[in-house]
This record gives sequence, C-alpha cells and structure tokens, in this order.
Amino acid sequence: MGLGRIGLLGLSLIATVGVGSLQAQTEEHLTKPDATYPEGLALVQTVRELPDGRVMVADPLGQILIIADMNAGTADTLGGVGQGPEEYRQPDAVYALPGGATLLVDLGNARLTTVGPDGSFGETMSITQGEPGPSGGLVMIIPRGADSEGRLYFRPFGGMRRGVPDSTAIARYDRASGVIDTVAKVKLPDMKQSTSGGAGNQNVMIRPVPLSAEDAWAVGWNGRVAIARASDYHLEWIEPDGQVVMGSPVDYEPVSIKTADKEEWAEGLANGLSVSMAIENGQRRIQFGRGGGGSNPDLDSFEWPEAKPAFVSNSVFVTPEGDAWVQRSVPAGEPVRFDVFGSDAELKGFVTIPAGSDVVGFGAGSVYVVRTDDMGLQWLQRYKRSTT
Repeated sequence: MGLGRIGLLGLSLIATVGVGSLQAQTEEHLTKPDATYPEGLALVQTVRELPDGRVMVADPLGQILIIADMNAGTADTLGGVGQGPEEYRQPDAVYALPGGATLLVDLGNARLTTVGPDGSFGETMSITQGEPGPSGGLVMIIPRGADSEGRLYFRPFGGMRRGVPDSTAIARYDRASGVIDTVAKVKLPDMKQSTSGGAGNQNVMIRPVPLSAEDAWAVGWNGRVAIARASDYHLEWIEPDGQVVMGSPVDYEPVSIKTADKEEWAEGLANGLSVSMAIENGQRRIQFGRGGGGSNPDLDSFEWPEAKPAFVSNSVFVTPEGDAWVQRSVPAGEPVRFDVFGSDAELKGFVTIPAGSDVVGFGAGSVYVVRTDDMGLQWLQRYKRSTT
C-alpha cells in the first residue's frame, strides 16, 4: 500500500500500539470523498455496490430506488411508487443476494422483492410470516443483512409477552426451506415500564432507556455474524455452524452524557421504524413505516445514564474483506470513529470519518457515507479505504 497514493486520496495511516493487543494497530482518517452524488436525498440507510461499480440506493422518505453512477454523477430510477409488481411505497433497504441480485425491503407494501442484476423486479414475499395469536406465531422479517446463500438475518419481534424483555434473538431465515433458526442471543437496551389508570382502564407503557448499553451486530457475506458485546466491550464472531470466536475486551473511556448528546439522540427518533397491526373482521392488517416522528420529546422525562456505552446502537458493519467495524461513542459533534476488528475478533485499528456522517455500505476498497446538511438533506459520498 503506497503512502503517496493514500495521501492523495485524503487518508492517513499511523502505526500505534493498542491496549489489549500486541500487534500494531492502524489509524485511518477519511477526510476527502473521491465521489459525491450531486443530488440530495431524504434518507439513506443502506446502499449496495453492484459488480460494475455502480450503487443501488433506497430512499424510503423520498420514495425512490435508483442505481447511481458515482463517477459520472448520474442515476437511473427503477420502478415507481405504487403497489404493483414493479412498484414500491417505501424502499427502505437493499442487500446483496447471490447471482448479482439484490433484496429490496419495501416497508410501505410490507414485502421483500428480489431485483435482478439488470434492475428487473422479480419474486416477492411478505414481511409477515405466520398468523397472529396468543402464542406469538406471527413473525415479522425485516432483514438486517443477507449471506451468500441468500439467507436473511433479522431481529424477530411480534407476539406480545408479559414482562420487560432484556434480550432477543438474531434469527436466520432460509428462503429456500422457510426454516427460521436462532444464531445467537443479544442484549437489548434497558427498559422502563410505567403503569397508569385503574383496574378497568390500565395503560402500560414500555420504552427503552436512551443511550443505555445494548449489543449490536451485523452479518457478513460468508455467513459469519459479528456481535459487539456491551457487557465488557468485546467482539464475537458466530460461525455459520454456531462456533464462537471471541476477542479480548477493549478498554475505553466512558463519554459523559450532556445536553448536546441528548439532543443528538432525539434527532434520530424522527426517522424511526413504526409498526401497527389491526385485525378487522378476522383479517389481519399490518402497516410499516419510516419517518413521521417529528415531535420534540421532553428530554427531562427520560431516565438517562451518566455515560454513553462503549459503542453506538445498531452500529456494526462487516466489510467485504471480513473485518468488523464498530462505531464508538464520542461526544456530540466530534468526528465519527470506528474500531476495526479482524477475522480473529481482535482489535486491529480504527477509522474516522467527518462529524455528521453515517456509514451506509461498503464496496471493493470503498466505504459509502451519507452527510446530512443543515437543511436535513443527505448527500451520498464514496471514500477510498484501506483493505489491509
């Protein structure tokens, strides 16, 4: 890897020795994108780099699915808004599937659609599987990733149960057989339960404690699942056969929670996922949505920890090379930092990107980032990154 080329691309590498590791670790600072899509977008959470280098982008709030050429600054729109076979209502996420295909998560139509390498729309399946009832048989499959065999990985929810849960499963859905199995268990954020009203009209509200510690995870193309454990901050790889590769605990300095951190957390609520279900005349009706949470919550009404956890919620990514990036907690407004773990689950370095940016996907030697401006528009950028 040539340092001269890296310097031209706005990167810098510095050898350091990290706590808990005897091998040299690297610092990589991504400061200058090598390409920026010229049109602002409403919300981008995932992108999928295609074999020819173009990138598929889903924007649920803008209700658009495009294939963008980052080098040329152009894009082709796929399908249109609606409920038909080549339409969508809220294209929420895109994930790679075998054979160059892509999985489109269409929240608005509550379905998963396969998009071919040529951009054609293929088979669909419902997000909801099973039937509602007291046994909790209804499963909602909103994928967080897929592997090279086309299996989908998700966090199941649905089926109300008594009590406040402290953990949940990482589930794996085999589209060929319809079998769902459990890969691992992960810790949920702390929950706060409150009850109001009398015996005949009792209301129970359960909501998470903001910025409380929880496990985070992601799946790689090879089916390995990376889990950042909140208990003592270490990384685990869950192999496809269930074997566990566990890394060493990573020391970190807790970040005190201040007003700016609370406000930053509240801003993230606006684009949260909503799920509603109604049964009318025996017919089940489920609606999914993204966005619409524009109200400003009373920050003083929440119970806040004294410090942030080691890493950010839903903040693990797996690169094409098989490394795991875990987004560290930093004070509001500071550059975004990722710890990088190797295939052995040990810390090998870290990467920073500019403040106000979010990672939304990876490609061959690249990382895709969205930067949100003061008007709330998001700008898709591509950075070159180290692959060693």
